[in-house]
Amino acid sequence: MKEENMKVLIIGSGGREHTLAKTCDNSPLVEKVLVAPGNGGISKEFSTFVIDVENNDEIISLAKQEQVDFVIIGPEVPLCNGAVDALTKENILAYGPNQQAAHLEGSKAFSKDFLAKHNIPTAAYENFREIKPALEYLSTCTLPVVVKASGLAAGKGVLICTNLDSAENAVKEMLAGSSFGESGKEVVIEEFLEGEEASLHLICSGESYVTLPMSQDHKKVGEGDTGLNTGGMGAYAPTRLVTKEMLTAYEESIVRPTLTGLKKDGIDFRGTLYIGLMLTVNGPKVLEFNVRFGDPETQVILPLIDEDLIPFLIQSAKGENLPQTIEIKKESALVVVLASEGYPESYPKGEIITQPESFPTGSHLIHAGTRLNDNLDVISAGGRVLGAVGWGENLEQAKDRAYELCDLVSFKSKYYRKDIGHKEFLRY
Repeated sequence: MKEENMKVLIIGSGGREHTLAKTCDNSPLVEKVLVAPGNGGISKEFSTFVIDVENNDEIISLAKQEQVDFVIIGPEVPLCNGAVDALTKENILAYGPNQQAAHLEGSKAFSKDFLAKHNIPTAAYENFREIKPALEYLSTCTLPVVVKASGLAAGKGVLICTNLDSAENAVKEMLAGSSFGESGKEVVIEEFLEGEEASLHLICSGESYVTLPMSQDHKKVGEGDTGLNTGGMGAYAPTRLVTKEMLTAYEESIVRPTLTGLKKDGIDFRGTLYIGLMLTVNGPKVLEFNVRFGDPETQVILPLIDEDLIPFLIQSAKGENLPQTIEIKKESALVVVLASEGYPESYPKGEIITQPESFPTGSHLIHAGTRLNDNLDVISAGGRVLGAVGWGENLEQAKDRAYELCDLVSFKSKYYRKDIGHKEFLRY
């Protein structure tokens, strides 16, 4: 394939894909960025195409029709559906893991068994497909306990249960198929880990990898990390929670054993590996694997990369060895998610969004749950609507810029947390 004047197709419709599109657009190797299906904000900047991202034939058809040189798969569902395998069969270069490797995210039961098999630190657990043995195991667990739907659940299939009744109800509802459908037909019951979470993103090519800035997400909908779990209400990077020495230790105890274990198991992992870590008093433990860039972590990680990302993604897609490091700016970035009031439960849609013609220095607006109405106004179309991203010399400056942008954007039910990064500021 040519590696200049490239046409790049990004598959997906959220804030992660908008950030990837902006990053690709800044590459001297890229002539044109296409996004499918995109969203209201993305369509104002890039060519978008309405397709079903869960249909591999539609992805292939669009890639051929537009004669694209490189496809980047954003979300987990097409990866788990084998989109990369299908594109590869058609000799279309694609970034992301194949279907076998994507199983690391597609099945929590599989990933937990993988961690146990390769002696990688994680919470104690058991997997269940039937209600009776699951309830018997629950009766032996220390509370609180975590109940997870094994399959994909859009970041919402993890329940922290503080009493036995709620844990038993969660198990019954999942295994009966009433709460998460097919995704809950197998459950993982695991010990509750205490500590702080951190997100480790890697670009991988077999056992070769490059580490991206450590970030921290905010999953709870309410300030002070209260309320229901969401897909993420904000994030920042880098975090002082993890020192350079600690990261080196994590690579030895978690990253290398993971990539070596995948190779031993006959899995050729190419693409993004996102390792969700819980930093406990007994050391780091793996909470989960994701096989794509996190959302909203992508919005703060990619602006900190100080060289062209595209060559790294291409080398990964081709299975070539990656450089040992990537240049990172000595800056910080912070994103505040502007959500619709009521998220993650019921919330309004169709509200007109107003935003400034230009943004404050060191900030930009990322679109997630938006679309265009018949008048070509950008309107809300999801729970997480926008991401206000700020960056600067330090986290304080990044925060000020992100929140200044929050105030310049409006839609009727706009809701956002006002304390993103609060734990990090206590570390200063």
